Amino acid sequence: MPKNKGKGGKNRRRGKNENESEKRELIFKEEGQEYAQVTKMLGNGRLEAMCFDGTRRLCHIRGKLRKKVWINGGDIILLGLREYQDTKADVILKYTADEARNLKAYGELPDSAKINENTFEDETDENITFDGFDDDEDDDDIDEI
Repeated sequence: MPKNKGKGGKNRRRGKNENESEKRELIFKEEGQEYAQVTKMLGNGRLEAMCFDGTRRLCHIRGKLRKKVWINGGDIILLGLREYQDTKADVILKYTADEARNLKAYGELPDSAKINENTFEDETDENITFDGFDDDEDDDDIDEI
């Protein structure tokens, strides 16, 4: 039988948002980095992002961010570009909506950047009709019972 000497497993840490209320310093891009907006989540720690230099890149979420920082479609992120692969990049940082607005105000992001909007998400069809079902037949069966 293993002896549990710790204070619990991952479920103990699950409910804590440790640095949500903490303000962090705004980080600007350096050489070899680029701002981007997430277009599509691909799974397995990967995503597709449209960089603000006009290139669409396949990005890998680094281990420090995985399962700690949740990235969704439409988020503004900072990418580390690869010298040997121009179509691939690594996600370094996810900006909050407030930080992204500040970047836009400082002129780091173009005016065309949409913050806090899932511009690339697939729109769902809310008016779905099913063939082969008649409401009148169902009412007759209920009355007979």
